[in-house]
Amino acid sequence: QDRLVESGGGSVQAGGSLRLSCTASGYIPSSSCMAWFRQAPGNEREGIAYIYTGDSYTYIADSVKGRFTISQDNATKTLTLQMNSLKPEDTAMYYCTIRWPGPCYPLSRSRYTWWGQGTQVTVSS
Repeated sequence: QDRLVESGGGSVQAGGSLRLSCTASGYIPSSSCMAWFRQAPGNEREGIAYIYTGDSYTYIADSVKGRFTISQDNATKTLTLQMNSLKPEDTAMYYCTIRWPGPCYPLSRSRYTWWGQGTQVTVSS
């Protein structure tokens, strides 16, 4: 059974918006790091945002700051990434991931334990 399942990807024109969701199942501690990574073809997986569920502290990478927002709902164990003003360079597979305990940073692939299958986001110019 998948612990993390993403949804909400798709195709959009530049300037548009998409909202990604990630639903967690199974045991998730009340204080954990939930994050979004993305990976474009030929590129390394890049961490773009995380939220620490213990105090709702959020981090947004410079590459998406001002355009993307991360949030979570503890009751439904759902992580959300609101993506606005999308650009063609945002095209990638987007992954939800989780680790515990903290710290949540550095936001590197090797530090995160559980991963979803990914959802594709394609932005056309």
